[in-house]
Amino acid sequence: MKLPEAKNQLHIRIKPGEYHASEQRVIISTLLGSCVSACLYDPVQKIVGMNHFLLSSRRYARNMPYYVTEAGRYGIHAMEILINEMLKLGARRENLHAKAFGGASLFQPSGGAGNFFCVGEVNIMFIKEFLETEGIPLVTSDLGGDRGRVIHFHYDDFSVYVRKIQKTVNNKLGLKEKLFWQRSIEIQEQKAVDPDISLFAS
Repeated sequence: MKLPEAKNQLHIRIKPGEYHASEQRVIISTLLGSCVSACLYDPVQKIVGMNHFLLSSRRYARNMPYYVTEAGRYGIHAMEILINEMLKLGARRENLHAKAFGGASLFQPSGGAGNFFCVGEVNIMFIKEFLETEGIPLVTSDLGGDRGRVIHFHYDDFSVYVRKIQKTVNNKLGLKEKLFWQRSIEIQEQKAVDPDISLFAS
């Protein structure tokens, strides 16, 4: 889908671990692999926001609720910090709607192994559970698959334009996400969080 012209419109690009909220005309863009972005908007107050997060756990037990894990706490923080920023700008929590993107399987084939999900599936499961728990409608989504995405979130009509990236780029994107992931786990370990989170266990 062709990205509309955006004359006199601010264009913000966010990276893993970042977010942006605005009450002004803006396009917010990011590049996603296994990461997920939540595009939130209040259609009444005209406030928008987007984040970009990668839960810090390689594998995730199918019978474990996300909120009891360190990975889940990280995801909740990523969502709440964006929501709070939007509320500061005048949004109302009961007005919020969401669109969600990302969660590709770049690190290992989709489906995981045994009793575990792989990282893309973890991120997808988290965002769906979070939105349902918080009562925020998920209006549309493009999640999963084996290709990364470039997304552009438009303030004017809350539309999100998605472009799938070439498979040859996926490996480079996966390596960048791996480095981000490793750094986030190192930070958490320094804070003496759960020591049994493993990165690339088979």
